[in-house]
Amino acid sequence: MLYEPGTEWQYDVPTTGSTHLPPDAGYGKALTNQGYGFEVAVADLIDNSIDAKADKIVVHFLRDADRILTLLIIDNGKGMDEAGLDAAMTVGRRRDYGDEALGMYGTGLKAASLSHASSLTVVSRTRRSRAAGRLLTAEGIEDSFRCDTVDARYAQEFVDRYDGVIEWQGTIVRWDGVRAFETVARGQSDQFLSKAISRLETHLGLYLHRFLQRGLKLDIAVWDVGSGGQGLGEEVDHIAVEALDPFGYKVPGKADYPREFIAPVEGLGDLRMKAHIWQAKSKQAGFRQIGSLMDRQGFYFYRNDRLVQAGGWNGWRNPEGHLALARVAIDLPSHENNVLSLDVKKETITVTQAFTDGLDKAVDSKGRTFRSYMLDAETAYRDGSRRNEIVRKPVTPPGKGLDPKVKRVIKEELPEKPGEEPITFTWGPLPPDQFFALDRERNVVVLNKTFREDFNDGRRGGANDVPVTKTLLYLLLEDCFGLGRWERSRQDRLDYWNTILMASVGAQRTRRAQPLS
Repeated sequence: MLYEPGTEWQYDVPTTGSTHLPPDAGYGKALTNQGYGFEVAVADLIDNSIDAKADKIVVHFLRDADRILTLLIIDNGKGMDEAGLDAAMTVGRRRDYGDEALGMYGTGLKAASLSHASSLTVVSRTRRSRAAGRLLTAEGIEDSFRCDTVDARYAQEFVDRYDGVIEWQGTIVRWDGVRAFETVARGQSDQFLSKAISRLETHLGLYLHRFLQRGLKLDIAVWDVGSGGQGLGEEVDHIAVEALDPFGYKVPGKADYPREFIAPVEGLGDLRMKAHIWQAKSKQAGFRQIGSLMDRQGFYFYRNDRLVQAGGWNGWRNPEGHLALARVAIDLPSHENNVLSLDVKKETITVTQAFTDGLDKAVDSKGRTFRSYMLDAETAYRDGSRRNEIVRKPVTPPGKGLDPKVKRVIKEELPEKPGEEPITFTWGPLPPDQFFALDRERNVVVLNKTFREDFNDGRRGGANDVPVTKTLLYLLLEDCFGLGRWERSRQDRLDYWNTILMASVGAQRTRRAQPLS
């Protein structure tokens, strides 16, 4: 028996001493299997950049003709000196976080990185210290938590390569041996990167939308290091991540919204909840492009302005189609509590019964209940579903080479054909009398690189240059992809479009050659 009746119960367990038990080296395997998704892991590293007061961050994919080589995250934050690097790379060390910090547990840098890469390098510089670096691998952790010191000359050269981001201070996080990259078949790098960057752009745009709206500059770039020339090679894609505000509607789906409800939660106090109702059938990116409407209804929890859960009712009720317009923003209290718990990966909130009980008692300033809000959201959905609307024809989605802002508007305005590879725009060699050509097997529009300067006003164009020209060509040529039989009338149309566009190139060159009056 555990307890013998008639004897006195011992409330405190007596002890006779202590032993310090450092983690076994095998802990490294647990560290690399935390279940981080790729986008979640990258976002965790960007949190560190934001905590370091960075206002410019670049997620940088390096590739050559055959492979995706490396992932870098570069920021212009306050950086770290030698001691700071040692602390950041210490496994199991939990530093003190300020009330406004995005970091929590002190494991994100190591766990997020080694969940995807076999090697983690961090190189950093402060305004008062020279560039320094540390290298951590899963093998090093198994070897009594060994962390290697990066050669000082390499660290300085590495920082100097990215002086467009790191001027006086900043940090570079480098992943090598990324397992997802190593599984990409030869010739499939473009398709892999296109999908990976699209998912990453959506995730970062959503979870960091408040920071992006306040001016954080966050870019995703792809460089071909095997393209020849000096330095890093040639930039082949560049995306400026835009905020995807899950509450960014222009007009609410029901009058007198949003409303603020206050839920009395035992052990937490009054919890403020801002309840929103979207317009039915909205085409805005913050509604349609952040995932399934079933998954995205519900609670949006924020911690220090960083979104940490995007949708879900946390057991209060099940997702339902007629609640697709209902979204509720909740800022987590700054003080620690036992009611709302955030997981290590910062993507899910676990709640206790006290939270769900508080929802049943929540009211707004006029005494209206939170359940009345749910009824309003259902009504808005049903009313909107009965409205007649013009159904637009699905299109093959736009892809690499077209400005991300243009792609977003196209996706808002036009439904996509499922399973179609996006249409890519690239500059390449073509006959002198041809402005563009189609590669229908690979869904590529090739523009004659001879005329690139003419449409960039003499400047060297980037990956997403001449947006007006490319957008007009997309609208003209979209229906030429994904077809079975190629009709002569379509080829004739391409031929006279090319002839007319060549005339426009001649006119453009004539105007450039004329002196300004």
